[in-house]
Amino acid sequence: MSDRPASVSGNADQASADIEAATRRLITALDALESAVERRREADRDENELAIRIQALGTDRSRLADELDGSLVKSRKLERVNREIAERLDAAIGTIRSVLDAGEIS
Repeated sequence: MSDRPASVSGNADQASADIEAATRRLITALDALESAVERRREADRDENELAIRIQALGTDRSRLADELDGSLVKSRKLERVNREIAERLDAAIGTIRSVLDAGEIS
């Protein structure tokens, strides 16, 4: 009978040690899981910030494209007006020369 209590005590000590080891493994696993969740949250935040930046860049690109289109239209109008002015100046210079030439002949 004295063997039996020692055996029961030995089994209880072993079971307690096993439970303690399992508890430590569980705590370690939970800590690792918590760290992984936090890293995932940070990655999601970074991803969201990146998506916001990409959207802002797209908006800026659209605005700049519109401004560029407007600038091209203005540039073409200025070129056309510049050509018209150059033609009028050439005509005026021609008229002035012919008047001066006619004045020298008289």
